[in-house]
Order: sequence, then C-alpha cells, then structure tokens
Amino acid sequence: MASVKFDNISFRYGDNYILKNFSLTVEESQILCLVGPSGCGKTTLVRCLLGLSKPETGSIYVGETCVFSAEKHINIPAERRKIGIVFQDYAVWPHMTVKENVCYPMKKRHMAKADIEKRAMHALAQVNMTEYANHLPSQLSGGQQQRVAIARALVSSDGLIVMDEPITNLDAKLREQMLLEIREIQRNIGTTILYITHDQQSALQLCDKMAIMEQNGSLCQLGNDEDIILRPANRFTFEFIGVSNFIPMLFENGQCYLDFEGKKQIWTDTLPDMDKTKKMEVGVRPNDIVFDDDSPIRGKVHRSVFLGSEYDYFIDINGKELRVQQNTLDAVCLGVAKEGSEVGIKFLNPHYYEAKEA
Repeated sequence: MASVKFDNISFRYGDNYILKNFSLTVEESQILCLVGPSGCGKTTLVRCLLGLSKPETGSIYVGETCVFSAEKHINIPAERRKIGIVFQDYAVWPHMTVKENVCYPMKKRHMAKADIEKRAMHALAQVNMTEYANHLPSQLSGGQQQRVAIARALVSSDGLIVMDEPITNLDAKLREQMLLEIREIQRNIGTTILYITHDQQSALQLCDKMAIMEQNGSLCQLGNDEDIILRPANRFTFEFIGVSNFIPMLFENGQCYLDFEGKKQIWTDTLPDMDKTKKMEVGVRPNDIVFDDDSPIRGKVHRSVFLGSEYDYFIDINGKELRVQQNTLDAVCLGVAKEGSEVGIKFLNPHYYEAKEA
C-alpha cells in the first residue's frame, strides 16, 4: 500500500494562488478525507497528484516514488503514476459490459490477456459484482455502477485510490450504503484512499483522518473525527464542520456578558486567556445546549422539528435565534419543548473565538 506526501505544493492561475506551500501526508492503508468549501483547491490538489496539473513549486511522493519535483525536474506522466480514480459521475462506458469496463485500463497498459481476466474478476469479487460481469451499465443501479468504478480503480492501483465526490449523485439511502461499502472494501484490501468531498457528514462517517482546507487553500486542521469535532483548531473548523451557534460577548467593568441583540446576560463561566479589547464570541454546538428551568438565559421555542433520532429546536432570545438539538430519548424522558413555550437554556462545552468582520 502507498502513502502520499505533498511537500510545499504551489499552484496558481496568473497572479491568483490556488495552493501556496501546501503540505500534507496521507498515511498508508488509511482513508483520509480532504474537506473544504467549493473553490478552496481540493480538485486542484488532486489534479497535481494525478499528473493532470503541474505545480509551480514543491514535490509529491507516492510511497517511496517521487512522481513530481519542481526542484529535481521530475514529472512522471499521469498514465505511469498508477493511481486509481473514482469520479463523481461514475464515468463507466455505456457500450461496454461491466467486465469490459474493468478490463479497459489494463488493456491500455497492454497487459497479458490472462492477467487482465484474472485481475478483473478478482476486482469485481472485491466489490461483490461478479454476477453482473456481463451486464451493461444501463442494467445497473447507481450504486452498482459506482462499485464498477471502484473495481476499475482497483485494477489501476490497489495501493492508492483517489475518490472525488464519488457518492454525490446517489440518493440518501444509497449514499449511506456506499460509504459502508467503501469502508468495508478498504478494510479488506488495505488500500490507501484519498477521499475528496465538501460533505462533512460523509467524511465523518468514513475517514480515519480528516484534513480541513480553508477557502484560501491553506490546511486548517488535520486529525481524527474526535479532534475535529471536540478540539477544533480555529473558528473556521468549528463553523464549517457541523452546525454551530455564535453569541457576541461584551466586557464591561471587569464582567463578561452575552449579548442577545442588545439584551445582556451575565456570563459566569471561566474564560481562557483572551484579548478582551477585541470583539469576541462564544461558539456552541446545538447538541451542547440543554434545557434548564433554573437558567437565567430564557427564550421562546420558535420552531420544533422532529427528525426521528432527535428534535431540532429554534429558540428565539430577544430576536437572536439559537439552534438546539435534543436526542429523542432525552425528549421522551424530559418532555418535548412545545412551540411557543418559554425555556431556560444552559451551554455546555463552549468555545471562544474572535468575532468575524462584518
């Protein structure tokens, strides 16, 4: 299996840098999800890895092999990098059978016919598509077509596969199923997978580690799902991954207050070291807000939505809306907050950030 190392990669269009001195390591036999907003440079980074775009600076290693180095003038052609790729739109040939689709990249490399047949059927077995070998793509579901695309990627490389938004075109149930199947395939084979997505929920379900990219193309945080959710490196990670609430803070006469649209509420939690001359905010996740009848922070339930596993509440506090999530078991035991009722709320696990510029 192959690791991947990006070392000080820079790429630009004209004077506009998409990536600047970008570094990241993907460990072997790991699923690393590269997550970031549209336009942050995820696809550009993948194109550099695949050999479809040429960086201005830096180097890229796949395992021990340097596939690109600006300093050493190394740029291995895309077809010789031996990296499997799964696209968003499957890209299976509609006039070829399932087996022919999987065989195609090996025929392009002029492999022996016996080896092509053996590797194709082995790859199809790994994705549970052997019985569909002679079917045309039009006879398959979307999820089955995506499994064909994964099998084709496996014959290109069982060491490293890049998946670029591979489940976006599937419905919600199939997306869930495909995430489980990708995880199972990776566990059985040990393939290193670089998974590109802007879907944070899918990334959290799938990844061993997650790399968060900011809009300017920089690496914001690298860590496992607990690191990202519980220990966000900065405000961007906290706000981008999951749902978040932000309440402005005021510092007056040595006391800290929360500012609910002009209505001040004293804040007694112990504060970390921070510059009290700057505009600060407290950030809190919806599932870190609980109902507490004794809390001085009072609001009205503007809207209540039942989502099966949880209730989603929208609480109005003097015109400031907060989102609160309560799992169904707690709601059943403690009672469901009714729309229009007044509730007290308490914040757990707050985070503190400098306020964004207006």
